[in-house]
Amino acid sequence: MARKPQDYDDIPGTFVFDAERSRQGYGINMFCMSLMKEVNRKAFKANEAEYLKKFALTGEQRDAILKRDYNRMLELGGNIYFTAKLGATDGHSFQHLAAVMTGSSQPDYAAMMLAGGRSVEGNRSKSGKDKSIKGKSKAKSKSKSTAKRK
Repeated sequence: MARKPQDYDDIPGTFVFDAERSRQGYGINMFCMSLMKEVNRKAFKANEAEYLKKFALTGEQRDAILKRDYNRMLELGGNIYFTAKLGATDGHSFQHLAAVMTGSSQPDYAAMMLAGGRSVEGNRSKSGKDKSIKGKSKAKSKSKSTAKRK
């Protein structure tokens, strides 16, 4: 079943894990959670395609898992915290997965994060791209002044 489009679907590179995506990705997430047990990790690594037959997965979801296409898993309903268990099963850190998902090397990804993360420019929702950052600053300073009065 196709997901109903949402206003926040236009955030570049972002798949919001909402109730619909949760329902869509139930099979992916249950598979990933199964990897918390050593016996399941061993069974999966012994025959990945066969192990995946235990879960209600679409062909697209199965392919994304086998290809380790983490962005596609998220798009198809995977939760980042659950899908990270697949990465850990493969011996990868979360930082490694984040680098892969952003198309950068792990050292470049780490440097970007240490420098404050990616710029909001070009990365905010298309529906909100014309809203100025100054408007948000004013809202912050207003809340700070409110906090001072208390």
